[in-house]
Amino acid sequence: MRLVGLASPQFGTAATSLFFSPRLKTPDTAPIPPFFPRFRPSLPPHRLFSNKTPSGRNKLLLCVENHYSPTAQQFRTSMETSKESQELNRSLYPHIEPYSSGFLKVSDIHTLYWEQSGNPNGHPVVFLHGGPGAGTSASNRRFFDPEFYRIILFDQRGSGKSTPHACLEDNTTWDLVNDIEKLREHLEIPEWQVFGGSWGSTLALAYSQSHPDRVTGIILRGIFLLRKKELDWFYEGGAAAIFPDAWEPFRDFIPENERNNFIVAYHKRLNSDDNHIQVTAAKIWTTWELMTAHLIQNEENIKRGEDDDFSLAFARIENHYFVNKGFFPSDSYLLDNVDKIRHISTVIVQGRYDVCCPMMSAWDLHKAWPEAELKVVPDAGHSANEIGIAAELVAANEKFKNILKSGGFKM
Repeated sequence: MRLVGLASPQFGTAATSLFFSPRLKTPDTAPIPPFFPRFRPSLPPHRLFSNKTPSGRNKLLLCVENHYSPTAQQFRTSMETSKESQELNRSLYPHIEPYSSGFLKVSDIHTLYWEQSGNPNGHPVVFLHGGPGAGTSASNRRFFDPEFYRIILFDQRGSGKSTPHACLEDNTTWDLVNDIEKLREHLEIPEWQVFGGSWGSTLALAYSQSHPDRVTGIILRGIFLLRKKELDWFYEGGAAAIFPDAWEPFRDFIPENERNNFIVAYHKRLNSDDNHIQVTAAKIWTTWELMTAHLIQNEENIKRGEDDDFSLAFARIENHYFVNKGFFPSDSYLLDNVDKIRHISTVIVQGRYDVCCPMMSAWDLHKAWPEAELKVVPDAGHSANEIGIAAELVAANEKFKNILKSGGFKM
């Protein structure tokens, strides 16, 4: 079953966007733009519904693709009666351990680490980590109800426990998209929910646009579309206006005559034949990002940049992708292909003060894809571990869980 569409009666089939903080009970803001024809989804095979609540707010309803079926009608009715009125859980779930794990050889060079936790018979959800190059961690499992979800985590090529470590060969966006499909087939999963933040949002969009028939729903956080203006903002001095103290060590590692392009300058050093230069550059590159990832700097998180193995994979792979512009054929590739996934129910969670992936990208995606629900957390930066962002991510998973249950999902 696939979840589809959000709508507002005020603008026909246009989407209503509400901006919430976990501490607020009412929307922050949100003028709703007119629904231009180029954004209009075709109605068959799905239909978009909406109603007004007694408070006058738009009630957003979702239905299964075949709106003529009794299941769809039952699903719509259940949404109108019970699920919309339920308070969603916004608290992280307790730590759990995987019930299975392994390694999947995806090429002559690369082998991926994967794991499963939660309910073996539950609804599958795949977690796409950030970076690229960051790898997964045990805390990533906590966004999902382990009684309902079959939680799949894996380390992308060269990251975490995957081998070879920090390897750039045969490591592109499209290799990773193919890896996700290979993992789905290996685990014998017909379709799954996709969850990704930061670079994980980039990969989630690329994968979903390539395989929309395998995706039941999408949850995105800290939108990163890998456009030139986003890279320039973070690596060519934009973010330095907010974090000059963190920027200067990053800047000063590069000689003045190479500071016209920091990504290229670091690429040279991250691929140096001198291992000491590689590691030093990697630690500086990684620390710059970790120092800007939270609204209020998190010292424990920043210390991760001191780890040679983590920083080498993180910096080398990330820089490799940025030098190659994400391996996308155009700067606006992900925005240009939104029509392929417009029908898939999606929640976007964005920190208002995200310095790593500023809100302009989430806003651009929202304008191109008004059917997706955008939630702006007004007191958060970039990290998924910030209280407000974590709360909205858990709530989004809970919303999808309730919809799946209402639609007759069988455990």
